[in-house]
Amino acid sequence: METETHRERIPPDEAPAPVAVLFQALPAPVIDGVRKPTKPGGYADSGADIAYALREAGCPVVTPVANPDPRVQEDWVFGDDAAGIAAARAAGARMLWANTVLFTGHPLEAVLKDVWVVGQEPRTVETFDDKGVTNATLRRAGCPVAASVLVSACAAPGRLGVDRLAAADLEARGLRFPLMLKPLRGRGSQGVVRVRGLAELQEVARRLLAAREDGGPRFGDTLLLEQYLDGEELTVTVMPPGAFEREGVPDGGLSPWCLPPVRRFHHQDGVAPYCGEVAVLDNSEPLSPSARREPRVQALVAECVRAARVLDVAAPIRIDCRSDELGTFQLFDLNLKPNMNGPGRPGREREDSLVALSARAFGWSFTQLVVQLTRQAWRRR
Repeated sequence: METETHRERIPPDEAPAPVAVLFQALPAPVIDGVRKPTKPGGYADSGADIAYALREAGCPVVTPVANPDPRVQEDWVFGDDAAGIAAARAAGARMLWANTVLFTGHPLEAVLKDVWVVGQEPRTVETFDDKGVTNATLRRAGCPVAASVLVSACAAPGRLGVDRLAAADLEARGLRFPLMLKPLRGRGSQGVVRVRGLAELQEVARRLLAAREDGGPRFGDTLLLEQYLDGEELTVTVMPPGAFEREGVPDGGLSPWCLPPVRRFHHQDGVAPYCGEVAVLDNSEPLSPSARREPRVQALVAECVRAARVLDVAAPIRIDCRSDELGTFQLFDLNLKPNMNGPGRPGREREDSLVALSARAFGWSFTQLVVQLTRQAWRRR
């Protein structure tokens, strides 16, 4: 599939600074009693995809070993801890691609003034990794966000207690069964459950709140209870403002913009399965050009741009959306660090991410996508 990789060569005089790709070697900190789950391998697989594609395109890529094996992902990426960042810089990296989960106090903050970075601001990620905070922020900005409320074992300020919850409490907040119960700081579909009635809600909530991992609560002491939308699901990749090339023409736009939306299907009990279990290519497809022109889809794209502007994003984000009973799309999940795996390395032919799939519908190969993001970060400083 990626024979196009070899055609996307960067002229030497246009190559950005030497880049190293970081993977998640550091676990996320405990925030408000919960630690965001770490992906097995810490995104080293997609990090290697990125580094390999950049090197094939002629971009100067710094790696931990002199002759990295395309089949060994660890040969291509550095850890995101202080030692890994120092090793990358000592090897000549002047740009760091933060293919990892960032947070306030992350070691990357110590070098932000000295290197170019492909990634979000650490404080932005920590703040908006909390689904409750994100929903409230976007709702205040006027974005169409699925109705939701916070719940915990017992009632507390800003939270309903599942121990004494009644259907009337939910209906007063625009919530009617079935509903979605999910962790505030989750990853993928972990801990996301559709509940059909009050008894099931209470049972599932107690189970999630009692779950333990590494000696602490796996999902924290608060969950998000959200309206279940049973209409069409689209996921929208929003690109940051920057000097991208669109249709061969440099565009130094000051506003975020969207790649073509991708339709999701073959859900499991109302939830799109994690891409590590079901390949994106098996349950997702970009909307056709005619479908993209539908007024409701164009309205959704505009709302996703507004959401990205509110959060002041500096790298691609992915927003999951579903239509309600009236056919209007509502935003229900925002991912500041979407998966960025893509084909190119041997054996990775079917490893498209939703972002890569959307980019291909736009006209960019995975290689072109990562080259564009690298150039944009380089030109921004």
